[in-house]
Amino acid sequence: MPQTKDDLPDALYSAAQVRELDASLIAAGTPGFELMQRAARATWRALVRQWPTANELTVLAGHGNNAGDGYLVAVLAQRAGWQVRVLAVGEPQRLQGDAARAYAEALAEKVPIENGSAQSELRGIVLDALLGTGLTGEVREPYASVIAAINASELPVVAVDIPSGLCADTGRVLGGAVRADLTVTFIGLKVGLFTGDAADVVGELVFNDLHADPQLLENAASTARRLNSGILPRLAARAPTSHKGKFGHVLLIGGDRGFGGAILLSAQSALRSGAGMVSVATRSEHVPAALARIPEAMVLGTSSANQLMQLLEKVSVLVVGPGLGQAAWGRSLLSAAANAPLPQVWDADALNMLAEQQVTLPKDCVITPHPGEAARLLGISTAEVQADRAAAAHALSKKYTAVVILKGAGSLIASPDGRLSLCHQGHPAMATAGLGDVLAGLVGALLAQGMQAFDAACLAVWLHANAGLQQGKFGRGLAASDLIPAIRQLLEEQAPCLK
Repeated sequence: MPQTKDDLPDALYSAAQVRELDASLIAAGTPGFELMQRAARATWRALVRQWPTANELTVLAGHGNNAGDGYLVAVLAQRAGWQVRVLAVGEPQRLQGDAARAYAEALAEKVPIENGSAQSELRGIVLDALLGTGLTGEVREPYASVIAAINASELPVVAVDIPSGLCADTGRVLGGAVRADLTVTFIGLKVGLFTGDAADVVGELVFNDLHADPQLLENAASTARRLNSGILPRLAARAPTSHKGKFGHVLLIGGDRGFGGAILLSAQSALRSGAGMVSVATRSEHVPAALARIPEAMVLGTSSANQLMQLLEKVSVLVVGPGLGQAAWGRSLLSAAANAPLPQVWDADALNMLAEQQVTLPKDCVITPHPGEAARLLGISTAEVQADRAAAAHALSKKYTAVVILKGAGSLIASPDGRLSLCHQGHPAMATAGLGDVLAGLVGALLAQGMQAFDAACLAVWLHANAGLQQGKFGRGLAASDLIPAIRQLLEEQAPCLK
C-alpha cells in the first residue's frame, strides 16, 4: 500500500487539473522539455535510492509524454554505466513534441531500443513508462498483454507518474494495471493514487513538484485534501474546571438479539474518545453484558421506542445503527431517532432502512456507509460505487444533505458544501468485523465535544485509520476493540487534554 508520508502535499488533483498545472508552468517560462528532464532525474534518483546495488534497467515505453520520461531515464542510466534497453511498445515514430525530442536524445546516446511485446525478455529493474494519466477507457492491446507480462515477471518495478492502467481520477484499475514497487509522481498528487484499487498497485509513493512555483500550486483548484496530522481539525484543550456536562451526552441505539456486541463496541469507543456521558439503548438481555463491560455507561433495556422519549430529551448526540437489525424493534427505534432534533451518526442497518425509504434522515447527520451500503443508498451497484468513489461520496452527500464517510481503501469524507477529504492510511489487518462500530462511536464522541460534523468525520477517520495502521503491524487477528486504546492515545497526541 502507499507509504504513509505526512510530508506529501495535502492537495489532491484530477488528471485534468494536473495538466492545467503543467501548462501553467510552461506558460510561466519553464520549457516543457525541461520539466520532462526534471521528471526523469527525479525518477532516476528515486530508483537508485530504492535499489542501490542494481545495474540493469528495462524501460517499457508507450507513445505519449510518459514514454518521453522513460527515454530520458534510460539516457541517465546509460550515462551511469548501467545495462539499459528500451522496449518500445508504442511506435516511436508516433511521438510528438517533447517526447519525440526525448526519443531523439536516447538515440543520440546510443541507448538500445527494440520493439517491445509481451514476449520480450525483461531484465533488472523494470521501468513502466507505458500509459500516463490520460487513460480513461479499458487498457487495450498490445498494452494489456505487456502489463500482464510485467506483473508475471516478479521483477522490481518503478512506475513513472502513475502505474499504467490505473485511473488517475478514480483509482480504478482499467482492466489491468502494472503492480509497481515504487511510483514516482510529479507536479500534483492525483486522487487516484490514494483510493479504490490504488493500494494494490502503487507501492511506495515518491512525489516531486519539479520545482513548481509554490504560489501557482497554492492558487490552483484541487479536487480533495489529503488528511494528515498537520492539517487535522483539533479538539480544544480542557479547562482545569471542566466537568462531564461540558462534553456531551451520547446515546447509542442498537443491538438487537444476536448483535449485542456491535452496540457495545460503539459505546466503548464513544466513552474512550472523550464523550462526557454515554448511554446505551439496547435489548434488555444485553444489559448485564453491557454493565459488565462498560460500567461507566448508563444502559437502558429497551423493548419499544416509547421508552426512549424521555432519554432523547436529555442527550446531545445520537449514534444509531450498530447491531440494530431491520425487524420491527429496530424500525421503531430508528423512527424515534429520526424525529429527534439532534446531531446524529447513522451506520449499518440504519442506512439499510434509509435506503429502503422507511425513514427520513434528519438534519446535521453523519452517515458512514461501506461501498455496499452506499450502493443501496444510491440505487446503483457496488461496482459502480467503486468505479468512482469520489463521485459516489459527493452524490450521497448531496442526496441526503449529510456529511458522508465512504469507507474502504482510501476512505472519503464529503460535505454538502462540496468539500472532500481523503484518508489513505490503514492496514489490511483491518479487514475484520466491528471496525465500523468503533468508527461510529468515535464520530459521535467528537460531535458531543463540540466539533462540526465535517471536522468530526475527518478527525475520526484519520484516528481510526492510524490506530488500525498501528495495531495492524502485529499482523492478522486484529480485533475491533484493539483500536480503542490506540485511538485514545492518538487523540491525546494530536490534541492534548491539557495545554
